[in-house]
Amino acid sequence: MKIKTLLFSTLAILALITSACGSSSATATEAMMEKETPTADAMMAKETPTGEAMMHDETATPEAMMDDAMMESPAWYSISLNDARTGQAFSIESLKGKVILVETMAVWCSNCLKQQGEVKALHENLGQRDDFVSIGLDIDPNENEAQLKDYIEAKDFNWLYAVSPADVSREIASLHGDQFLNPPSTPILVIDRHGMAHPMPFGFKSAEDLLKFIQPFLDESM
Repeated sequence: MKIKTLLFSTLAILALITSACGSSSATATEAMMEKETPTADAMMAKETPTGEAMMHDETATPEAMMDDAMMESPAWYSISLNDARTGQAFSIESLKGKVILVETMAVWCSNCLKQQGEVKALHENLGQRDDFVSIGLDIDPNENEAQLKDYIEAKDFNWLYAVSPADVSREIASLHGDQFLNPPSTPILVIDRHGMAHPMPFGFKSAEDLLKFIQPFLDESM
């Protein structure tokens, strides 16, 4: 009888232990599920970026990039220049949307004269284009508008020419190097339709060299 009672007690104790373990395991499993399984709202909050984040992640549109480029245009783009032939005022900004070839030069410079012969040939090859402009900027402070007008009329150069104001010359040199104030090195830069300047290599450039350099900019649309 004692053996039966002892056996019954042992079985009862084992049953209680098993029940306790099962309850503890279930409680732990529920806790893990609550910890590891996020709610639908939490998942959406985590995976869906806020409006502000989406705005920061968006790629800038071409229009926005172009507006930024124009906002950062050099100051000399807006400075008024006088056409030596007609006396009419113009500026780089007023020519926005065109491809612009700018040559810094001087009346006394024989290399400039030779280079401008190639610019003339370039114009003849291109024909009449409303989207392309050449500008000769006389950067010699000792030369004036009357001298420049006599020079271009004698050489039959029919594009824009102007005497460069001192602040324009300084900024061009600051942006592109002092050699742009050395006419015999035949400095030329091309300003594209979006206002970005692209200096050409120094030295003589044939009409073919000029066309090859500017053609991609002429082919580019606004």
